[in-house]
Amino acid sequence: MTEGLSDHHRRLAQQKREAITSSATALFLDHGYAGTSLARIAEAAGVSKSTLFKQFPTKAALFEAIVSESWKQGSGHAPTPPPAGDLRAGLAAIGRGYAELVGQPRMTALFRIVIAELPRLPELGRMQFQLGKLPYFDSVRLYLQSEHEAGTARVPDPESAANQFLGMIANFVLWPRMLLTDWDPAADETDRAVDEAVETMLARYATAHHK
Repeated sequence: MTEGLSDHHRRLAQQKREAITSSATALFLDHGYAGTSLARIAEAAGVSKSTLFKQFPTKAALFEAIVSESWKQGSGHAPTPPPAGDLRAGLAAIGRGYAELVGQPRMTALFRIVIAELPRLPELGRMQFQLGKLPYFDSVRLYLQSEHEAGTARVPDPESAANQFLGMIANFVLWPRMLLTDWDPAADETDRAVDEAVETMLARYATAHHK
């Protein structure tokens, strides 16, 4: 019985947390980070101020949570790299996961908030980079390094290669959304963009017998 109540309370707490982060994201977009108070967020989320302050004692802590949760995939901040040995399959899995992640409206909203506030609050940009983009990027870099060590790819500069791969996908999925409100490619178009990025990487980095 106690365990059941505990599970119920955990679900309620998670629902409230999601309501808070969702409301905060919308208010930050509409009114700016500096122009949005925690009290206003609590009201929009339908929770008491004490409930909000218990989970997020400062606005910076709330924004950190938004960044971290926006970049999550599954249970972590970054994807679990696939095992080395099949470069095509590994890149395809990473590419599709990344396209799905950066194609979410939540991710577009996050980037818009950071870009809008960057001149006044550069710390928001640092949070976005250090808590979100960098861990994700590192997971891809380490995957490419593992393929290099396994002999399935020749990647002397995994950092540059990871930038190339993720950049090709983001240039189709994410960045047009920042300027075009009606940019919403169909799933098959996104898959084709990922496939083309994979083929480009294979042509550049795969060893001859793994192309």
